[in-house]
Amino acid sequence: MSTQTNSSLKKIRVGILGFGTVGQGTWKHLQENAHFWPKILGVELIPSRASVRSLDKERPVEISKDQLTTDSASIVDDPNIDLVCELMGGVEEAKLLTLRAFAQGKSVVTANKALICEHGEELFRAAEEAGVGYGFEASVAGGIPIIKVLRESLVSNEFPLIYGILNGTSNYILTRMEKEGASFEEVLGDARQLGYVEADEALDLDGVDAAHKAVILAYLAHGIWVNLSEVTVEGIRRISNEDLQAAENLSCRIKLIGVIRRNFTNDHVAVAVHPALIPIEETIARTDGVHNGVCLNGSVVGTVVLTGRGAGQDPTASSVISDLVDVVKGVNGISSLPKLVHVSPEQCQPATPDEIEGRFYLRLAVDDRPGQLAKVAECLADRGISLATVSQTPHEKDKPASLILTTHQTNEHSIAQALAQLKELPGVVDDPVLFRMFDPNGMS
Repeated sequence: MSTQTNSSLKKIRVGILGFGTVGQGTWKHLQENAHFWPKILGVELIPSRASVRSLDKERPVEISKDQLTTDSASIVDDPNIDLVCELMGGVEEAKLLTLRAFAQGKSVVTANKALICEHGEELFRAAEEAGVGYGFEASVAGGIPIIKVLRESLVSNEFPLIYGILNGTSNYILTRMEKEGASFEEVLGDARQLGYVEADEALDLDGVDAAHKAVILAYLAHGIWVNLSEVTVEGIRRISNEDLQAAENLSCRIKLIGVIRRNFTNDHVAVAVHPALIPIEETIARTDGVHNGVCLNGSVVGTVVLTGRGAGQDPTASSVISDLVDVVKGVNGISSLPKLVHVSPEQCQPATPDEIEGRFYLRLAVDDRPGQLAKVAECLADRGISLATVSQTPHEKDKPASLILTTHQTNEHSIAQALAQLKELPGVVDDPVLFRMFDPNGMS
């Protein structure tokens, strides 16, 4: 698509590192909306060069061969490039190129949540010292403007609780399993064909992608970098159709959620990603398919829920371009990205497992024999855990019975000890399946 430009206007030229789905979407929308940028920015915002792995690959966007290169550093070093979009993925090369751009006085916009999670503190400080912008709205929840809301719209709030669906792939799989009764493997195969699953499937299926985003949200809300090793990270591989049905019987739905809690009495923060049973009346419980949803419990505004497509070319490109616009406004003196808040470890620390309370769902495969339930209940009671509900599915011949239990209020430390004991209990055939019973009103 060709665009006509006004030669009297200042031109801001954008270089894109990585020309995959999001990179091409960013290029396409910058071109298609070329007439719009002078109206809102007073300048032309022009996609100029992009780096690729292969020059010979066919691409659906309109871009000439001489605008492509396999040398990402040459784009960063190009004196005609004013802004850099880092959309290449990975960590180490992306970090080096980002710092290289900062050193040359160039602002950077990224969608790279792994990079932010692992090196965010260093990169934010480097950007501040260089006096440049570093936009990262697209790194969390695709097209949902969650970062902008936290940093700007709700800046007067403290957030005792932030939670939500941060990975569209896992949500798509669980939605189809629940609605169609399809197996995990069957839906996973379809998700692969649709391109929803990362090349490294563990990022989606084991909760790692969502954990990267939860760490970033915790920093934005509380100014503390929680090490990924201190985050409870569990995925969706052990969720069965039986669990989804049991959740429905309890008027809940199972979702993979990220949870950030802060106790403002002792300033301890807990970050976790795990499957949870959420009451059906909650908006997050009814957020389906590839959509993401984030709930912010603010001290001033109350509860705010944001939902939308969490991944894909257009939603993520929309967030990238939003950051580009903010950076250009800052360059022109109209506005700038607000400074990030850093706090010391003395001001805010990770919570310990015995501080994190809640209710739990347990599914046990057990030998169908008298007294088995009593042994399980005794094992839990040893850790101060009492049962709220108990159900048992009829066993088939030569197969174990299935016990489904929910607990009253306890804490992560006690349930972890009980789980270890249950694994060794005679008559328990397989490792127990454990999910949280998430009650946003009870902060559990």
